[in-house]
Amino acid sequence: MEIKQMVESIVRELLISLEPQSVKRPKVLYIFYDSTAHEAYTDHFIWLTNHHVNYDRLCLDGEASSWLGKHQIECGGYGKTIASDEFAPSPLEVPLDYEGIVIPEIDLDNAARAALGMKGTIISEIIFSTLVQNKFVLIGDDISGLKRADRRTLRTLTLPKAYVNLFDYYKMELQMYGVEFGPLKQLAEMAVNKIQPGPEVPNTAINIETEERIETNNSMVYEGRLISADWVEREFKSKPFGSLRVGKRTIISSLAQDMLKDKGITIDYAAGR
Repeated sequence: MEIKQMVESIVRELLISLEPQSVKRPKVLYIFYDSTAHEAYTDHFIWLTNHHVNYDRLCLDGEASSWLGKHQIECGGYGKTIASDEFAPSPLEVPLDYEGIVIPEIDLDNAARAALGMKGTIISEIIFSTLVQNKFVLIGDDISGLKRADRRTLRTLTLPKAYVNLFDYYKMELQMYGVEFGPLKQLAEMAVNKIQPGPEVPNTAINIETEERIETNNSMVYEGRLISADWVEREFKSKPFGSLRVGKRTIISSLAQDMLKDKGITIDYAAGR
């Protein structure tokens, strides 16, 4: 059975190599913390394939001890899982072969290292290398900050309030460096749009590029990067509003979310922002 799979893999790679260079497909890399996490993202891979974008999967089993020098990275071929291996190339070299990187979930430790420009883990190395090459890094926004292994070990799904605020801060810092956050279900679509951008559609309804905030009737439009509790308290005291419209990349701190909920203010995420 193993020989059959090996032959199939070789034939597949030969067929891909015979494709004309002019129609060579772009490729993205998905990074997961363990070898089973990718199973929940089958729809992503179908979307990419249907839009003529190839992908590889990097699974970091035992990532908690994957310090540089102990675990590095090796690709198993097109559409295959990439494994941690001490005989493989350096993580810094990995983004060279990809248009961009997609990380469905990132934990507090790796977010902190990447935000502070620190190396030491495979993910922080790859994020650094990708951004230096001016390639895109997409990360899921609706995440807890705890990797799956930590959730299983600690028997909890969320970080304490103080760590949630710290995680929000690191996410804001990463956005300043060029990392983009988006809903988990839309990451594949975002990757395709990055590689194959469609025509821009002008927004004639509301211009939110020139100002950080715009008031429309009982609604507030905010185009900054971070909404804090202090901002909510200050703006609501100045002129109460019933709804808040923000861009998809805007980060709302946990305390601000609680304050908006207590005041009965609804949050509307603007499409395409």
